[in-house]
Amino acid sequence: MRSDKSDAPKLGGAERPLRFEPEPGASAQPWNDARGDEAPARPAPLSAAPRGPLSRRAVVGIVAASLVFGSIGGAGATVLLLDGGLRGADLPGQIRQTLVSEQSAIVTVAENVSPAIATLEVTSGSSSAVGSGVIYSADGWIVTNKHVVTGANSIIVHLKDGRDFPGRVYGIDTLTDLAIVKVEASGLTAATLGRSSSINVGQTAIAIGSPLGVYTNSVTAGIVSAIGREIDTESGRLSGLIQTDAAINHGNSGGALVDSSGAVIGINTAIATEGSGIGFAIPIDIARPIMEQALAGEALSRPWVGVRYVALDLRTATANKLPVNKGAWVTGDSATPAIVPGSPAEAAGLKEGDIIISVEGMEIDELHPLQDLLVQYSPTKTVVLKVLRAGATIDVSVTLGVRPPQ
Repeated sequence: MRSDKSDAPKLGGAERPLRFEPEPGASAQPWNDARGDEAPARPAPLSAAPRGPLSRRAVVGIVAASLVFGSIGGAGATVLLLDGGLRGADLPGQIRQTLVSEQSAIVTVAENVSPAIATLEVTSGSSSAVGSGVIYSADGWIVTNKHVVTGANSIIVHLKDGRDFPGRVYGIDTLTDLAIVKVEASGLTAATLGRSSSINVGQTAIAIGSPLGVYTNSVTAGIVSAIGREIDTESGRLSGLIQTDAAINHGNSGGALVDSSGAVIGINTAIATEGSGIGFAIPIDIARPIMEQALAGEALSRPWVGVRYVALDLRTATANKLPVNKGAWVTGDSATPAIVPGSPAEAAGLKEGDIIISVEGMEIDELHPLQDLLVQYSPTKTVVLKVLRAGATIDVSVTLGVRPPQ
């Protein structure tokens, strides 16, 4: 059982605005210089040939070539693109071949993104530690992990180009393990921000940071192993995380997890201590609202409803004889009430036993929990929740409050 994920997680102006990828199917805004979902530019073709049908021999050759290049590429998943036809029996000279290598994409990403990854040297009392951060605006705005900067007396931000700046904590996130750091600088290289809502399990994931506080701007690569993960950490319970097998070590905290186009899809935050190849990142879509608040000179805040709920799945629904197996089931226990007294949920008339099935028309499910749907809205905004109550579906309007500090 867990609290409302906007309650407790469970098991000034910028010189340049944020660089976002455009929404799928939407035109880029005038200020948007991100590359979107375009693949890296292809190298020039090795040879050109007139198009035509492929003979059986050609098909056999293609399969053989694919096997050869696949073994060379290994986990890089090299793709062989063929265009053209046969001229006589000279297969090598008649087929246009273009190799798009995952390894070359990683090299390009490392070159483009590494300048936007900072190393944070943090002093707290008599101790010191090192973490990472992602520069997301050219005038010195950096997103990192809360656990990297909590209790900091001083922060020195080291850039890849050798420059050092004193940093200050602008704000701490009340929802998850994030914080914003500011340095007084201009003309910095800023990372392009992707959209974690569009990532897929199995796609390339590249981690960049400063593992162990020594190996700055290290690059490791793997895949997105899973999404929607939930873990317990020293900072509390974190949910909605991206799981990756790209190596993440101590010191990588606050660094970037990026896709093969170089767009940031997550902020690296934790590793599993009882296994290897299991790391976690906070999706960039969860980080985005507080990043924008900092750019606008606003205090960091998160929306709050004030309910305790259980995220439904088939097993939970069956065990409790519930009519649906997706949604947020509002329920309390002897220690914690289902509805927090004085909360927006109480004011809106939500009741114990309600099942919240959507937020503003967006269905709640395993990959889209209540917290992740609410986090995109600002406190004071009124949202419509579709609620299943006593067999009937009703709409409940809730004016979101400000999530209290943990």
